[in-house]
Amino acid sequence: MSACPGACLICGSARFAPLFTASDRLYHTTAKLFSVVRCGDCGLIRLHPPPAPDELHRYYPDNYWFAPDSSAASRLEEAYRRLVLRDHVRFAAQAIAHSRAHGPLLDAGCGGGLFLGMMRQRGVRVLGLDYSREAAAIAWRRQQAPAVCATLDAAPFRAGSIGALTMFHVLEHLYDPRAYLTAARELLEPDGRLIVQVPNAACWQFRLLGRRWNGVDVPRHIFDFRGRDMEMLLHGCGFEVVRRKYFSLRDNPAGLASSLAHWLDPMARRVRRIRESGGTRLAKDLAYLALVAASLPFTVLEAAFGAGSTVMIEARRR
Repeated sequence: MSACPGACLICGSARFAPLFTASDRLYHTTAKLFSVVRCGDCGLIRLHPPPAPDELHRYYPDNYWFAPDSSAASRLEEAYRRLVLRDHVRFAAQAIAHSRAHGPLLDAGCGGGLFLGMMRQRGVRVLGLDYSREAAAIAWRRQQAPAVCATLDAAPFRAGSIGALTMFHVLEHLYDPRAYLTAARELLEPDGRLIVQVPNAACWQFRLLGRRWNGVDVPRHIFDFRGRDMEMLLHGCGFEVVRRKYFSLRDNPAGLASSLAHWLDPMARRVRRIRESGGTRLAKDLAYLALVAASLPFTVLEAAFGAGSTVMIEARRR
């Protein structure tokens, strides 16, 4: 074990053991190697040291979200995304239905707002928030979802005014996830619901693939949480867990497909601006879709054993 300058987010320990080094396998924004370590006491996995804020910014490409264009491949991708997002929509709709809160749904890290658009079509009042001004503008323009450019801990909303708050794949990117969870608790109504989703480092995929697992996503993921890490973090920030789910139709099969063939990942190809004819792009997208379909049985099985590659948690204020 080594002495770590930064205390563990979960248990406060300064002890850690190195696991491996890795670079940006998916988007190729850098060839720099980063160290991934495990806490010597509670086992939380994280980058050590994490990139400085001005450095980390360079690892997030400008087009880090989905915004469809008029091509056949793009229309196919949007149809696929709508299909698999129904999983998230159902989970959020059930949480709202079991709550006595009346405020709008706020999606922190809303990207292009497709989830918000689908919730709005169900009659839910929605708001979006994203660090990217362009993403917030796309959410408002394409999905008619009012969205602002801000961070959650500086969100321009009144305390106690939000009925439900979602954070899909946000907390693992933050230097201080507690700040966002504390802000979420302040913003929520007394019976409001918080829904968080993160990659699950206790999954079978990570055990089998190690640094090649898509959920590691060096250097953008500061933390690699397990389900129990998230539950401890939520409890420490004043929440109690209502439900947990280890399978996501959007994320688990696609995550395995991207781990096995990252060069086929449609978002990675778009971010890297790989030149492709319309036919080549469509062929690669169809090959990727076939690999996603082939990954489905394994990801369903690992989730059935509580070891899915993501964990989605519904929580409420204690």
